Amino acid sequence: MKVNWLHTTEYPFQSRFFEVNGQRLHYIDEGAGEIMLFVHGTPSWSFDYRNVIKRLSTSYRCMAIDHIGFGLSSKPEHYDYSTVNHSQTLSAFILEKNLSNITLVVHDFGGPIGLNMAINHPERIKNIVILNSWLWSSTQEPEYIKLSRILKSPLLPVLYRYFNFSPKFILPQSFGEKKLSKALRSQFTKPFANKSQRNGTLAFARSLLNDQEWFEELWQQRHILAEKPVLLIWGMKDKFITPAYLQKFASGFPDAYVVELPTCGHFPQEEEPEKVADAIRSFVKDRKYSQPAQ
Repeated sequence: MKVNWLHTTEYPFQSRFFEVNGQRLHYIDEGAGEIMLFVHGTPSWSFDYRNVIKRLSTSYRCMAIDHIGFGLSSKPEHYDYSTVNHSQTLSAFILEKNLSNITLVVHDFGGPIGLNMAINHPERIKNIVILNSWLWSSTQEPEYIKLSRILKSPLLPVLYRYFNFSPKFILPQSFGEKKLSKALRSQFTKPFANKSQRNGTLAFARSLLNDQEWFEELWQQRHILAEKPVLLIWGMKDKFITPAYLQKFASGFPDAYVVELPTCGHFPQEEEPEKVADAIRSFVKDRKYSQPAQ
């Protein structure tokens, strides 16, 4: 697949496609061995996992999808871009490909998307790795109450559709000490070439307003995953999904292993891919890392 904006040196993978709901879901499938499946959030795509996959695909079969509306997948103007539908699409992909013994790696909105799939198909999941995400209602948190006022604004669709607001303005602000270069930033803005292709990012913003009850329902079902080994990798300088979220996950999965990355912001896999890859490898292979302090 030839895309004129794609930095193929950074992202040297073979493009593959899965037909779903009349659309083409892009994914990559690199290496051989036990499966690691990477699920991205917003406004990103499988690109942000590239340097982790390069390191792990020497020993594992690394697969990563682009949600419909993101990356190299189809971006129809009119589509069900709900978080629930993304999760159902992920389930369809896993069932069609008959994937099992999966080490599931999730980030940001990939958390509720991937973990909902895991709750519905726990027999297919071997390990869970969570990077800077959530799985509960935030409606009582002061930060969310402030954010909800913005999410309710009639200007929100204008910002997202006409100004590509999420990748152009929010994403760069989410990094820690290691900032995203201008060249790499283009790999996150150019997938959303025009306003008709930006409804996927807008839908995720609306999900924060509309899906809080569903997030809480997932949290209340976490016992289904209680026997799965869990690794929490956290960028501690994330000003959006703060270390308080890490502690919440640690309280809900008290046997989880924890890796804190002090200089990272919201995208540990982009900011410190070597450390993320090493953490995942050690977790899967040796069950290293100490449990969180109780």
